[in-house]
Amino acid sequence: MKSTGIVRKVDELGRIVLPVELRKSLNINIKDPLEIFTSNDRIVLKKYEPADIFTGDMKDLIEYKGKKVSKNSIRELAEIAGFDLIEKDTDPDLLDDDEFENDDL
Repeated sequence: MKSTGIVRKVDELGRIVLPVELRKSLNINIKDPLEIFTSNDRIVLKKYEPADIFTGDMKDLIEYKGKKVSKNSIRELAEIAGFDLIEKDTDPDLLDDDEFENDDL
């Protein structure tokens, strides 16, 4: 961990101000969420980046009931549950949604 040499006081409401130089260098903008971690006697702030709740993966995320889950995790969970998946993106024989008609039911 690298020291910045910057010291800030905590105000009456428990807030501290992050210097603009740090915010710019870490790409922290107004209203960006920060995660708060503790490690022994340290408080660590990290810019929050949504990730899969199971694997930490950050690509192909879908939100389900307020939680982020990657498509890969969904596939793995479906396999564990015994479901056979057909992926529309990879199967050219599957119809597009606009080609499906209710008469086909």
